[in-house]
Amino acid sequence: MSIVEVRDLRKQYDPPKGVLAVDGVSFAIAEGEIFSLLGPNGAGKSTTISMLSCLLKPTGGDAVIGGHSIIRDPQAVKEIIGVVPQDVALYPDMSARENLLFWGRMYGLSGDGLKTRVDEVLELIALVDRQKDRIEKYSGGMKRRVNIGVALLHKPRVLYLDEPTVGIDPQSRRSILDGILALRDQGMTILYTTHYMAEAQELSDRIGIVDHGKMIALGTHEELVRIVGEQARVAARVDRDLDGMVARWRETPGVEQADLEGNEAILLTEDADEVLPRLFEAAAAAGSRITEINVSEPNLEMVFLHLTGRALRE
Repeated sequence: MSIVEVRDLRKQYDPPKGVLAVDGVSFAIAEGEIFSLLGPNGAGKSTTISMLSCLLKPTGGDAVIGGHSIIRDPQAVKEIIGVVPQDVALYPDMSARENLLFWGRMYGLSGDGLKTRVDEVLELIALVDRQKDRIEKYSGGMKRRVNIGVALLHKPRVLYLDEPTVGIDPQSRRSILDGILALRDQGMTILYTTHYMAEAQELSDRIGIVDHGKMIALGTHEELVRIVGEQARVAARVDRDLDGMVARWRETPGVEQADLEGNEAILLTEDADEVLPRLFEAAAAAGSRITEINVSEPNLEMVFLHLTGRALRE
């Protein structure tokens, strides 16, 4: 059953001629699912999060969160969501514990219940031993973890995370990703935005690829990869007679297709690990030597390139 239903959501700044940041986006998220919006900077991910957080009024469309419309009943929506913004929203001269107590009061928590919940959140974000240190002394990754902790204080049913790992070290990124998976395992529904393909691939039950404000593809990782096929792409160069080598490789068992593109051979195969030794053997038998070889497994980067004509990182 869907806990989030986004219906033809649109946002145009300064209509009718202003920037159309979100252009008719629709998707649904099942309870207990991690759903990622994957796309380059400027694709409309943060604008979508802002509308779903009831911080920005849509130009058109609607979204229903836990049965409540973001347009007709924004207060009810706010009570069941937690939002982790892209920018850290903490008081640097206060400790982690003081920040959590402050934001907990903003959520309406108080007394022993608030103190107990702050203790629980500090355990969740693994900062019990540093809880009395001021935020200004924290690393970027630690600040991000406190930011996530703030959003968890009121035990939301749905958690929005907008690019939560931007600008942090690999160890902190690993800690945050592991924490997100743990929250999903506890039954929390998570909407995650990122421009990091590997994050979306690792975390997500389903992924929506967005570009220029539009949803251009949606599905599981496996479903999206099928858009470009399931074959690995092998690009190889040899020191002599590339034309003849391509002809030989076409006859090599396991090679589905072999073509000449410029100064390299492009081959498609279902099993690159099995085929690579055969390519070297065929080259040696022909008196040639492979000077360069690269294997690209089907991935979300290739899907984005296929759909837009450019790499995701551009």
